[in-house]
Amino acid sequence: MKFSDLIRLVINNLSRRKARVGLTAIGVVIGTGAVVILVSLAIGLQMNANEQLYGIGDLSQIYVMPAYGGEVYMAGPGMGGGGGGDMSQDIRLLTNDAVQELRSLPGVVAAIPRDYMYANAFITFKKLQGFSGIYGVGTSDLADFGLEAQQGTTALTRSTIVIGFMVPQNFMDPNIRPGQELPPPPDLYDQQIQLTLLKYDDQGNEIRKNYSLRVAGILAESGTEADFSMYLPLELVKSMNEWATGTRINYNKTGYNEVIVKVENADKTLNVRDQIIAMGFQANTMLDFVQGINNFYTILQVVLGGVGAIALLVAAIGIANTMAMSILERTREIGLMKAVGATNRDVLSLFLGEAAGIGFIGGLGGVLAGWLLGQMLNVVAVVYLAQQAASQGGIPPSVAVYTPLWLPVFVLAFSTFIGMLSGLYPALRAANMIPMMALKYE
Repeated sequence: MKFSDLIRLVINNLSRRKARVGLTAIGVVIGTGAVVILVSLAIGLQMNANEQLYGIGDLSQIYVMPAYGGEVYMAGPGMGGGGGGDMSQDIRLLTNDAVQELRSLPGVVAAIPRDYMYANAFITFKKLQGFSGIYGVGTSDLADFGLEAQQGTTALTRSTIVIGFMVPQNFMDPNIRPGQELPPPPDLYDQQIQLTLLKYDDQGNEIRKNYSLRVAGILAESGTEADFSMYLPLELVKSMNEWATGTRINYNKTGYNEVIVKVENADKTLNVRDQIIAMGFQANTMLDFVQGINNFYTILQVVLGGVGAIALLVAAIGIANTMAMSILERTREIGLMKAVGATNRDVLSLFLGEAAGIGFIGGLGGVLAGWLLGQMLNVVAVVYLAQQAASQGGIPPSVAVYTPLWLPVFVLAFSTFIGMLSGLYPALRAANMIPMMALKYE
């Protein structure tokens, strides 16, 4: 039997039993529609989450710290924090030689040391005082970290400072009285501010040291720690820490607190991170967090798809029942087909084709129904989520339910296969019928 003849016979036989085929296909429509809408919802949630996470940091940056015994040695950023800690001989320090090793790794475009200011300190601008984490970085331009300036420049010199977007919000008048109106955040760009360091001698007397710095730039909002930080050249922060601790700092002996490794593209980040860990350092990247989120949503897609597949399984039982009843009703027809020369293979192919046809019709209807329902849900959900984002100051979502091209194609092929599989047992029964017995069947 030619394939074209088989298709024609399948279509003719299905069209003769429109009501039964339609009722059976409805079960497949529900199952495939559920799979499409639920998996599309999970994919849309994943895309929305990735959009929200896009601004958490540069995915091509790796934060490297010394580590030993499974613990991270890391000094806290200082506005009153101490940077010291017990250091084991087993620790591999981030010395200048180690930094050079990091820079030589394949795919690495920069390895920039960073240190925190340990001293108690505050910033003064006119009558206002403010507080912020202060970092010293081993680069002359913060653009090497992927940061951009909203005002001014990202370049660093010994007499200038570059501040984050939110730093002016931390300024207040220490002499304000209860009931008085709070002063607005100051415009610090191109202004001279005073950085005051504090420490105490053995008798408890306070000692201060002042630095006059010009704000050369204000960083654009990035949604990272940079929004709340202030940046100075590494050598300047080193001298501040030496004054605060009363000891000379030699990075070749004590190592840097942190080195930020910049990879040429995010696709190589995890590979470079693994190489850094193999070198004996602690390394982490924002990509780890994003990957964890994506793994969660992948599991969610499987779970939701499985829930929809249960409905498809019920529909498969319906197809098997329909085909079994069809064979009982068409027993004499099967005997006649064999009597005029149809082989067992022809009969098997015919009934498998009819079962697959029911699965295909139901799958096509389910794909269309799931896609249309997803679009309607998408409109409602995006409007609702946009309102929530506006009230909370977040990024409005662009999509809530997303149906990729592969999903309807896969679901349609799967429903057709499930239909054919469901009709396998009835088709085998039909193919194995003895023509004489089938013709005598009443």
